[in-house]
Amino acid sequence: MSHWMITGASRGIGLELARQLAIAGEQVTASRRAGSRHEPLEAALAPAGSRGRSLVFDTRNEAQIRIAATQVHDPVDVLIANAGAYGPERQSALDMDFPGVLDLLDTNALGPLRVAQAFLPLIRRGARPRIVFMSSVLGSMALGGTFNVGYRASKAALNKIAQCLADELKPEGISVVSMHPGWVRTDMGGPNATLSVEESAYSLIRVIEGLTISDTRRYLDYRGSDIDW
Repeated sequence: MSHWMITGASRGIGLELARQLAIAGEQVTASRRAGSRHEPLEAALAPAGSRGRSLVFDTRNEAQIRIAATQVHDPVDVLIANAGAYGPERQSALDMDFPGVLDLLDTNALGPLRVAQAFLPLIRRGARPRIVFMSSVLGSMALGGTFNVGYRASKAALNKIAQCLADELKPEGISVVSMHPGWVRTDMGGPNATLSVEESAYSLIRVIEGLTISDTRRYLDYRGSDIDW
């Protein structure tokens, strides 16, 4: 049994990851933001019994995260920094909602790092510790396109943070990767996406289970295939 921590687990991929891991008998700690519905997450964690618990914090709020970290005492084997947002409507290179995109960068790029730093003492105690930043193929600098510039930039920034954190933690045996969950039928992905949330979560878990320190600094999709940075 491993201890998995998942942020942004009130809905979508995070919620489904928590559900599948709880059913599999893993220890699961999952977070949601204040104001989000608590019932779906509590139901998802129910199969884990006493091995499942939820935390409440906003990844933009360092104080909230630090307080939440003091409430967890068991070593964390896997941290999945999944909480994120898609951002404002106006985010093209020609028409940018600058305050909205600044908030998006705070959420998508700095939020995961805040969580990783706060929970690092517990991750250091984990068995084969792994940190997974939920990115997107849209964060690849090798990918063309002009839409959703703010979202792309936030994920590209997250990828660079993942690289730097991987280099910092490699001597300690902690693996850090960025992952693309696929185009998933969630509120963010929309109804025309190619993957169900169940398929994406199942595949992500299988890949994450197999990660070792030799995989650190990789940028992977949900099948375990490398993406160009």
